[in-house]
Amino acid sequence: MEKVRLGIVGYGNMGTTHAKNVNDGQVKNMTLTALCDISEARREKAKENHPEIGIFDNAEEMYKSGLCDAVLIAVPHYSHPELAIKAFEYGLNVLIEKPAGVYTKQVKEMNEAAAKSDKVYGIMYNQRTNPVYQKIRDMVKKGELGHIKRITWIITDWYRPQAYHDSSTWRSTWKDEGGGALINQNPHQLDLWQWMFGMPDKIFAKVSFGKYYDIEVEDDVMAYFEYDNGTTGEYITSTGEAPGTNRLEIACDMGKLVVENNKLMFHRNVISEREHNKVNKTPFAQPECWKCEIPVDFSGGKQHVGILQNFTNAILNGQELLAKGEEGIKGLTISNSVHLSGWTGEIVDVKNFPDDKFYDILQDKIKNSTVVKKEQQIVVDDNSSTY
Repeated sequence: MEKVRLGIVGYGNMGTTHAKNVNDGQVKNMTLTALCDISEARREKAKENHPEIGIFDNAEEMYKSGLCDAVLIAVPHYSHPELAIKAFEYGLNVLIEKPAGVYTKQVKEMNEAAAKSDKVYGIMYNQRTNPVYQKIRDMVKKGELGHIKRITWIITDWYRPQAYHDSSTWRSTWKDEGGGALINQNPHQLDLWQWMFGMPDKIFAKVSFGKYYDIEVEDDVMAYFEYDNGTTGEYITSTGEAPGTNRLEIACDMGKLVVENNKLMFHRNVISEREHNKVNKTPFAQPECWKCEIPVDFSGGKQHVGILQNFTNAILNGQELLAKGEEGIKGLTISNSVHLSGWTGEIVDVKNFPDDKFYDILQDKIKNSTVVKKEQQIVVDDNSSTY
């Protein structure tokens, strides 16, 4: 194989973006050969933009056409696992959009299907290409921060007005979207959290549903994470604050790391706080601290194109995936744990996450889900395509 022939499932906002990137030659050794969408209007648009490729009205027909070596699945959340499983059955390599799914049970089934195949399986966690987060992960893995005491991530710059929630019938419902801020806006950050710091062991959360908007899903979240090694975390997110904040703060033995406005500042202790505490004899004395901006090279942070290139290289020459599909369940488990704690008021054991309990409560939410929404239809969906 000299080039990877890609088929895209779903021609909505993300599907059209990925199609354009590939068709414009931004991904070396990948070519766009097929698209599918159940919407006739979207298919007509695809034919207009890509007249030279195969256009299909359902995924399975595209899968069995022989036109593809790999598929990129960019449809509403609930459908990611079923479409990926079917693609593996047809011997195709699979790249899914975030999130991996809505609930852990279905994602485990997808991961099992991937394990039985010999195909490359990735997820579009394009924020892993951001050199700021790569630098933090590297510093943590090398032990340069010492013990991490506390992690606080305030990410409230996801403002979405009522018009956004009214823009599509599937948006902001349990039945069709499967959640709100956690499942739609926050999958990248929840993945980055576990990618940089590992999975928390316990989670307790206060979650507000329809606090700011006429919706049934969450729009305001405060979650407390605990690690068995003593590290604690706070995760605060909302779609109801304007202008909002995006600030990551990591308190550690060697000082404090702060990420804001895509800058990485290290308030670095000359000696660790724990060592200072052992040797210091002066009340109120603190260790000497230097404020340093850590240089970050942004030339390699290629976001969606970077993930697509890495996926292509993995298929053609075995390059290790930056974002393995199997890892999609990790951020989703955090998201599900926050939901579950918010629903029940309980501390959730993340290591032994109760898949069935979460699934059963979600099914009750779906049964009572609001399905009648305003007739206004504005195409602003992050991932609104159908297959």
